[in-house]
Amino acid sequence: MSIERLGPVDPLHNYGKTGQTGSNQRQQNGDSISVSEEARLKGELYNATETVRSTSDVRADRVEEVKNKLEDPNYINDVVLNTVAERIIDLFGTE
Repeated sequence: MSIERLGPVDPLHNYGKTGQTGSNQRQQNGDSISVSEEARLKGELYNATETVRSTSDVRADRVEEVKNKLEDPNYINDVVLNTVAERIIDLFGTE
């Protein structure tokens, strides 16, 4: 088995030579990208999903509204109690 040399020992030997040619071509041609409609829609869907995940599940305005209603002694009456009782019964499925 023989091992042949593939390149110079110094890895920086060709660094300056290849970097100049590529940068001249980039300046002249400019970079561009094209995105398909499907990719754009998937990106929008991903952003919407991340927004939903990062928002709170609790609506603070609604919680504050309910707290204020419960603090009012006139709010809790027979109609409210019967409605809540019926909803609890419906939730458990017994009638």
